[in-house]
Amino acid sequence: MKTSWRSASLVATAAAVLVLTTACGQEQGSTSSQNVGAASTPTLGAGAIAGVGAAGSGSNAQEQAQSTTAASAGALTVWNSDEYGKVLTDSAGRTLYRFDKDSFQPPKTTCEGQCATTWPPVPASGATAAEGVDKSLLGEVTRPDGTKQLTVSGWPLYYYAKDTKAGDINGQAVGGTWYASAPDGKKASTKGGGGADSGDAGDAGGEAVEQAGLTTRNDPDFGEIVVDKNGMTVYRFMKDTQWPMSTACTGACLDKWPVVAPVDKNDTKGILLKGYTVFDRPDGIKQQTINCIPLYTFASDKAPGDTKGQGVGGTWFVINGDGEPIRAQK
Repeated sequence: MKTSWRSASLVATAAAVLVLTTACGQEQGSTSSQNVGAASTPTLGAGAIAGVGAAGSGSNAQEQAQSTTAASAGALTVWNSDEYGKVLTDSAGRTLYRFDKDSFQPPKTTCEGQCATTWPPVPASGATAAEGVDKSLLGEVTRPDGTKQLTVSGWPLYYYAKDTKAGDINGQAVGGTWYASAPDGKKASTKGGGGADSGDAGDAGGEAVEQAGLTTRNDPDFGEIVVDKNGMTVYRFMKDTQWPMSTACTGACLDKWPVVAPVDKNDTKGILLKGYTVFDRPDGIKQQTINCIPLYTFASDKAPGDTKGQGVGGTWFVINGDGEPIRAQK
């Protein structure tokens, strides 16, 4: 027997993804920075950062997460990583990170709420400089909740909740915005040398590059594809919809596919600006779109030029400047 229109409608409603109720073309609110690489709270292991426990569920979990604080960093030290060169750690050997969405002139932190659960701020209190660290570079910034966060060369510092033991650097390049800190506050190099430029992302050769927040590059396999300001490849998910804008990537999906945070229209190059708007996702995260298409990066892409997310599950694809998927190689 054929399914009636009403029955089909009920089935579709039950299986529907989260849908934005406002029109795609409508300008959303401000494009304030939002964490890209950590949209869901991970389960912390036994060796997790002191003072940060695994949160429960619902609003109580968020309140708990916001009220917890990481232990004092103690004497900051430096260790020489074969892969990343000189990396700044706390006295227990835990890697310290910096976030590209923050600023250092003047110091400003943009990682709050759930972001600060995954990336606990390093408290300024009790932090000192050991051998190899210039104590004159140490400072602090007052967070919106009134607590003091440690800075190095003006950059606010964080832990990563998925680093469970000394020497872990699991947060390196997450979302194309989180990087281990060098002793001078610059990004730890991916080539085992000195830090990358503090204001720009390193390219595949370790040299600083300066480019628009969203732009295109000529990929040898796929032609002109969209990349973020760090040169990291941008993707779309074919299960998302343009009209009305909706997302089918929620929860654990966002660990693998971090959203692209809002980018000002004036900070783009080669991007279609019609339908270029901020998607206020039902989970509270603000996500940039091109032509009403939600944008993502891929956590397994570790360096500019990587396109490891291409074709994953037959639903994830690199895009051109109009937001159209590029399914096949040149």
